[in-house]
Amino acid sequence: MNRRAIATIIRKDLMVVIQSKAVFIPLIAVPALLFILMPALVSFIPSLSNLPGANMPRVDQLIRGASPALQAAFSGYSDTQILAVWMLVYVMAPLFLILPVMVASVIAADSFAGEKERKTLEALLYTPTSDVDLFVAKTLSAWLPAWAVTALGYIIYSLIADLATWNLLGKMLLPNLTWTVMVIWVAPAAAGLGLGSMVLVSSRVRTFQEAYQLGGVVVLPIVLLVLGQATGVVYFDIWLVVLTGFVLWAVDVGLLWLGVRLFRRDELIAQL
Repeated sequence: MNRRAIATIIRKDLMVVIQSKAVFIPLIAVPALLFILMPALVSFIPSLSNLPGANMPRVDQLIRGASPALQAAFSGYSDTQILAVWMLVYVMAPLFLILPVMVASVIAADSFAGEKERKTLEALLYTPTSDVDLFVAKTLSAWLPAWAVTALGYIIYSLIADLATWNLLGKMLLPNLTWTVMVIWVAPAAAGLGLGSMVLVSSRVRTFQEAYQLGGVVVLPIVLLVLGQATGVVYFDIWLVVLTGFVLWAVDVGLLWLGVRLFRRDELIAQL
């Protein structure tokens, strides 16, 4: 592989991402919502529970169907402490995985469909790079920033969550082992799931919006994890995190293999 050509394409794509409002704004707004606003709101749980007529969720209903291990983890906590930990550590864990999928999908949707709109794809296709080099460059240009944003977001989220709950818990809530494994092992695989499918889609449609709408279906498995955790059907422990990572990496390998086999620049040139 031509590493210099791959690095050049990656730098060019990242510069386009920074300069495009349609791509860059979602990459700022969604992490800010997940990493800053949502954990900060948890700090208001004790105040809300003391308001006259406050109708707080029944904590016993939240953990009634949970595993013995999860119920043991909440042993000795007050209702407000359980609610805060439940939201920040357990409900937010699968929700956090939406971020790498979203970031990778947005950038990958712009990788080919966006270049078609900007009329810059033809010049790229006629450069002396192989199909494999071009596919790898387009894949890495979405995967690298997706993982970087997720890793940085984990640091920010842990800091905000600890500040929000310090007076309530008297100890640091994050980082913990489950979340660390999720960020290092599962988040990169989730990003690969988003970009692998999106690059295939965006290379066959003509606009960024078409690519993003068609590729958005890959977020559905993550949404199901969020719903399962929020309703107590799924307990996002270390073993589920490891297993989820294995499944996603297996799917990523399949998508990468399919993408390399199906990607042909002559077909892209014929679409111009």
